[in-house]
Amino acid sequence: MKTILAAMLAAASCAATVQAQEAPNAPSGTVILTLDEAVAAAGGSAQAMAAGRAGVDAAKAGRTVASLRPNPVAQGQIENVMGTGSYSGVRSNEATVGFMQTLELGGKRSARVAVANAELSRAELQAAIIAADVRLQVTQLYVEAVSAERRLITARDQARIAGDALRAAGVRVQAGRASPLEQQRADVARVNAEANVERQDRLARAARTNLERRIGRAFDGPLDVALLDRLPSASVSYGPSEPIRPQGTLALAAADADLAIADAGVLLANSNRVPNIDVGPSVRRLEATKDFAAVFTVSIPLQIFNNGGAALAQAGAQRIQAEANRRVTALDIEQAITNAQVDADNAATTARATSGPALQAAQEAARIARIGYREGKFSQLDLLDAERTLADTRVAAIDALASYQNARAQLERLTAPAVAPQGGN
Repeated sequence: MKTILAAMLAAASCAATVQAQEAPNAPSGTVILTLDEAVAAAGGSAQAMAAGRAGVDAAKAGRTVASLRPNPVAQGQIENVMGTGSYSGVRSNEATVGFMQTLELGGKRSARVAVANAELSRAELQAAIIAADVRLQVTQLYVEAVSAERRLITARDQARIAGDALRAAGVRVQAGRASPLEQQRADVARVNAEANVERQDRLARAARTNLERRIGRAFDGPLDVALLDRLPSASVSYGPSEPIRPQGTLALAAADADLAIADAGVLLANSNRVPNIDVGPSVRRLEATKDFAAVFTVSIPLQIFNNGGAALAQAGAQRIQAEANRRVTALDIEQAITNAQVDADNAATTARATSGPALQAAQEAARIARIGYREGKFSQLDLLDAERTLADTRVAAIDALASYQNARAQLERLTAPAVAPQGGN
């Protein structure tokens, strides 16, 4: 009887130790959906990505519109009609037919194109920002799905251990070495463990469903569960990290693009202060003599009520606003990066501790409690407390690993480099 009990407890201890330290591996030949593949799939199905691409297309069309010249205007005029005497009717009419063309002065067209190019660069940066946001969202969903599956595996293992403990308690009761109360306690622990399996199974299904919804397709294969275990070495993350500057990041590049648009707007407002000239030739027919004559028209607006000064002042104020927003954005990004660095470093430290020394200590304590309970040196309450501590530590290790991966993804999002805009293409 003692031999059977010892074998059952030893098997439970070994299984718990192995599964706590090692991530489950997919069978050979099984297709694994990696994080990069999930991000790529989400990029093709995300509506936000489609909106970003549409914004770039709209900005390109806007640049084409800005480069167009004003259309000529056809005009016709009939004079000396419907009068009195010899001018009654249309006997003495003079018909003039021609066209007018606006000549843009002051570099208006090039200034419009400069504004459109700046807006196109901003739209391309916005599309890159959306892509970076999609990657962060998919990474967070992927990490949650992997960690949920890890928690489910841990819950199933704890339920199996609880079942083994219940059978062991039954053997002790039948042998007269323990009271029926021990068997009841073990049964309660088994029921709670099985209920936890059911809860974790629902959470794992929900996490995978959310990931599938984001990437736009169902996937029945395994995920890359080893993703959680990728931690930086202690020597790399020890001490404060070297501060990362916001220069060259996507977030700051967007503020720079807004400032570039404001600068181009000032140049456009200044060029609009130069009045345009409307010119055009015409042909006039004189009904009385049946002769034709050329007419040349020049039209220059008089800037009495609106000389463009108010628009220039508005553009200048918007430029000052964009410059101030750029400085604020740089400070905010630098602060966010610093906080993200600290969060990632602290999460890595916690993950190494919980998945390393703390987990090993909890495993050793559970192992000793099982041996002591088998030999009658420890009570069942000691065994249950050790098993509960081991289960909590295993879950805490999974949570810490997931927290590090999310913190690292957030830091990567904040420090994502800005790509060179393709506005000139």
